[in-house]
Amino acid sequence: MEKIFDRYAGVIFLLIGAAFIFESRKISSSSYGSNVGPDIFPIGLGILLILLSIRLLFETTKYVGEAEKNSKPDYKRFLLILGAAILYVLLLDTIGYVITTFLFLLFSFRVMKTGGWIKMILIAAAFSFGVYYVFVEVLQGSLPGFPL
Repeated sequence: MEKIFDRYAGVIFLLIGAAFIFESRKISSSSYGSNVGPDIFPIGLGILLILLSIRLLFETTKYVGEAEKNSKPDYKRFLLILGAAILYVLLLDTIGYVITTFLFLLFSFRVMKTGGWIKMILIAAAFSFGVYYVFVEVLQGSLPGFPL
């Protein structure tokens, strides 16, 4: 990417992250049947977005030269992952968090062509089960379970 574009994107995402945190403070801090309130996720996303924006802004100071001008956006991969994300949202309640997340991650890894099948399966399974366990068992939140 270009240095100027990255700087603008970093500032915009920094402001969006701050807005996430500011607005999520207006959400109630607890919900029925859960010790983790609905405000936790947006606050976490806002913090993560701010940290990544700061990193992006820092990285723009280290640019040596311009990036390749001939690189084209990969619309096919983008549309495949966008379609998978929409399908993920539609199937989340039907087949549950763990299975839906596992399939989404596996598909996304395959589209991005990262690693072999064994590695992709292990990472997708570890992430799906790990997040489910931490959120449901440790934090006592609620996620759509298994379809049984």
